[in-house]
Amino acid sequence: MYNFAIIGGGIVGLSTAMMLGEKFPHASLAVIEKEREVAYHQTGHNSGVIHSGIYYKPGSFKAKFTRAGSQSMVEFCQKHDLPHEVCGKVIVATKEKELPLLDNLYKRGLENGLKVKKIFPEEVKEKEPYVNCLAGIYVPTSGIVDYKKVCQKYAEIIEKQGGEIKLNTKVLQINNGDNYKLLETSHGEIKAKFIINCGGLYSDRLAQLDKVNPQAKIVPFRGEYYQLTPEKRYLVKSLIYPVPNPEFPFLGVHFTKMVDGSIHAGPNAVLSLKREGYKKTDFDLKELAEVMAYPGFWRLAAKHADEGIKEIIRSFSKAAFVNSLQQLIPDVTGDDVIPCEAGVRAQALKMDGKLVEDFLIVQDQQALHVCNAPSPAATASLEIGKHIVAQIPATVGA
Repeated sequence: MYNFAIIGGGIVGLSTAMMLGEKFPHASLAVIEKEREVAYHQTGHNSGVIHSGIYYKPGSFKAKFTRAGSQSMVEFCQKHDLPHEVCGKVIVATKEKELPLLDNLYKRGLENGLKVKKIFPEEVKEKEPYVNCLAGIYVPTSGIVDYKKVCQKYAEIIEKQGGEIKLNTKVLQINNGDNYKLLETSHGEIKAKFIINCGGLYSDRLAQLDKVNPQAKIVPFRGEYYQLTPEKRYLVKSLIYPVPNPEFPFLGVHFTKMVDGSIHAGPNAVLSLKREGYKKTDFDLKELAEVMAYPGFWRLAAKHADEGIKEIIRSFSKAAFVNSLQQLIPDVTGDDVIPCEAGVRAQALKMDGKLVEDFLIVQDQQALHVCNAPSPAATASLEIGKHIVAQIPATVGA
């Protein structure tokens, strides 16, 4: 029997396992991952941004964990010689109506304890010469990293600590034993005194297997990206973001420099027809029917109908997508961008149609379920891991 079983080998599950190994060095531990490698889903399709925490409600887990995480992630990468860069980010207003929103975002950055700076268009052009804007905010602590390599390092540390990583192992049932949890998996039974569900896109279903109601359902949104052709990479030096619509749950189409030197542009956000549906053609009738039957989805769709339609148009029209990019960099043309790999965001949605805006962690007697950990969870992964471990009774790891 293990002291701990962590379900899910993404960045949150691995960081949690690593922190457990630090706090309870004599405890037995297993990470259970249904795919053939760690970081296969959300983490492996991540944009690679080290977020600053400017967007999030002051005092929220997201704000606190992301601010601290932006520092701890950089320190981790420095310690283990992982490729990363603290390149900074500009957030720009391109229309008059966005200027008040930019001011509000600047104030939020200050409230979150960030060293943000308001900059004029000339100052923006010093950092990003091809950006067109009326005003901007400079966020110096934003950066870039390869989160897949971060996860590989997490996994390496876990195994050095004595933990096990069980790949190609899917959890099918969760039952209660006598002071332990019994996991029925595709490779037999696993017993653990305490389980931690970091199942990402399937975290709500795993919670339900444990007879826990997270009061929200995971709805998958596919983020579709283009990338600049190599000869046009000079148009972007770091990270360029628009002012987000505060009524819409996504950050808008932006430019992201990657650690390999490529420049990604996007994402737009559309409902995925499958929880792990990275292509437009990916489809699962049962999973789609589940979303369609959920009242919360229709309430969300009704509230954001106009923005939702724009996202769908951008999904099927390259010209519409490029037009969004041209709001930031007018020199970009359709010939300058080519499609690249999409990602899927696991977003928890309440019955009333409201998105779960903060990280959602539901604790039970012998289990803890991480039921909402979308972006910026990768940035905040070390801090989330520390927080989860702090909730676990010391007797479990004895």
